[in-house]
Amino acid sequence: MIALLSRLFIKDNTLYANQEVRQKYGVLTSVVGIGLNILLFLGKYVVGVLSGAVSVIADALNNLSDACSSFMTLLGFHFAGKKPDTDHPFGHGRIEYIAGLGVSALILLMGAELFQSSVKKIIYPETMEVTTITFVMLAASILVKCYMAFYNRSIGKKIESAAMKTTATDSLSDCISTSVVFISMIIFKLSGINIDGWSGLFVSILILIAGFTSAKETISPLLGTAPEKEFIEAIEKTVLAHDIVSGIHDMMVHDYGPGRKIISLHAEVPGNMDVFKIHDEIDLIEQELKEQFECEAVIHMDPIASYDEHVMYLKSEVYKIVKEYNDDLSMHDFRVVTGDTHTNLIFDVVVPADYELRNQSIEQDLKERILMKWENHFAVIKVERSYV
Repeated sequence: MIALLSRLFIKDNTLYANQEVRQKYGVLTSVVGIGLNILLFLGKYVVGVLSGAVSVIADALNNLSDACSSFMTLLGFHFAGKKPDTDHPFGHGRIEYIAGLGVSALILLMGAELFQSSVKKIIYPETMEVTTITFVMLAASILVKCYMAFYNRSIGKKIESAAMKTTATDSLSDCISTSVVFISMIIFKLSGINIDGWSGLFVSILILIAGFTSAKETISPLLGTAPEKEFIEAIEKTVLAHDIVSGIHDMMVHDYGPGRKIISLHAEVPGNMDVFKIHDEIDLIEQELKEQFECEAVIHMDPIASYDEHVMYLKSEVYKIVKEYNDDLSMHDFRVVTGDTHTNLIFDVVVPADYELRNQSIEQDLKERILMKWENHFAVIKVERSYV
């Protein structure tokens, strides 16, 4: 159904990275989700009231919350597609993450409410009247929710939407919870054993777990999660493919919502080349990154003395010392200042964000190791944590 509707209403529906196409997919899936969830809610609520099954009513209310969630996702995609303005120069893409967080909050609220009502049903059980239409409604719900989980997960991956992936997770948990209710109805029909309250309790726990998982997935990008390793490696490969660049460091990736990334990095270039020629090459690299990764790129030029054999020798030896100290560390911006009585070796050391030792300890240890190798060579070290 989604494939057919996308062909009818979305022009160039295979260009998933295009912001306009991406927004239309989000709106389309949200509208379909609202419609399907309202139909499931109405059908199961009527069946639940007629049969007196709290687990069926709970499942119906869960579908109602899903309809509300789809509506919030719809609003998220709508506002996320707004163009940048003076107050929000980087666009409104993060609204989609906020919408996903709102969905998670609704899931948690509904899960807590269902947990409470299920406990009451366990303590004070009531009789039920299960009919054929009850089984038909639950079976149809399972099939519909499986389909919703499939298309939300599939399109969510293609357009890189955290909100849609969250909706897919919720739909999958609904399949499981409705299946449990379906099984409990079969048990009651065949044996007369009433486990309706326990089924409702199990459903509520699944909903709460799904809510916590979804909240974690949407909070991370809002806080500023680290970029994927493959993304960083692809950027490095693209930049280092240019002969003029001998190394890169201080890379940062700023995420302002799906399809709205800003990359900044430092590129080491020969210090004896014409600055205008270097600048022209850097401009070309920035444009290449923009076209290849659909992002804005800013590159700072760091001149190094790659033409000086003695400086390169000292850099190589210091690099060995740094790696022997800890292989996870890296080094950049190496410079040498020679004086009458001593030589200063100036460089930066990058450590992983979760490295346990304090920056001061790393700095002092490396200074001592360099002094052990050269008595008149003093290290001037800046220790910084990695952002990627």
